[in-house]
Amino acid sequence: MEGDCLSCMKYLMFLFNFFIFLGGACLLGVGIWVIVDPTGFREIVAANPLLFTGAYIMLAMGAMLFLLGFLGCCGAIRENKCLLLFFFMFILLIFLAELSAAILAFIFRENLTREFFTKELKRHYLRNNDTDVFSSTWNSVMITFACCGVNGPEDFEAVPQLPYSSLEKVTPEACCQRELQSREGMIVNREACLTGVERFQNRQGCYTVILNSFETYVYLAGALAIGVLAIELFAMIFAMCLFRGIQ
Repeated sequence: MEGDCLSCMKYLMFLFNFFIFLGGACLLGVGIWVIVDPTGFREIVAANPLLFTGAYIMLAMGAMLFLLGFLGCCGAIRENKCLLLFFFMFILLIFLAELSAAILAFIFRENLTREFFTKELKRHYLRNNDTDVFSSTWNSVMITFACCGVNGPEDFEAVPQLPYSSLEKVTPEACCQRELQSREGMIVNREACLTGVERFQNRQGCYTVILNSFETYVYLAGALAIGVLAIELFAMIFAMCLFRGIQ
């Protein structure tokens, strides 16, 4: 009976590690996609040190989970106590790191509010100055998502006009409607847009547009994170039980 129980635990351990292996592969894929994606994420990630660090942490976590899932599968099938102990210790470290990251994200969630982004935009945005990383990033976001400012064009009323811009009064060029939503896309009517004709401007704020675009993915990512934590917890329990059961 004890041998059947140990055998059952071994295969359950293999199953949980297989899911960890797949989860690591997914995180690795998402991390690589965020870093090399050509649709504007690269500029956003590069401009924000927190996002830049987070992308590489995701990449490292994915690679580590991928490796540990593989080692856990091997340790379970071969009943190797050394591999199982190694697996348990590293999964525990990853579990605690992920839990700490989740707690920090909850504590600093106020840095993702509409008011925070509005204040930062008014303070640092320099309109069409592409040599400034902050301004260039915001221009890429507004062009890519066909939006304007955080709340709308009114956010730029407090932003100084560039001395060499004869047309641009309030609305920056990045807020103008384009035939194709990319930097290479032709502006529908530049002069009318910059002089305030609303039908040639993107009037909706980027905060709402991006939130609506990524709302589903945020819940999906949250559910995936909870699932990964649960799988890691069960994997640790099975690893320790299997470790103690191997003679």
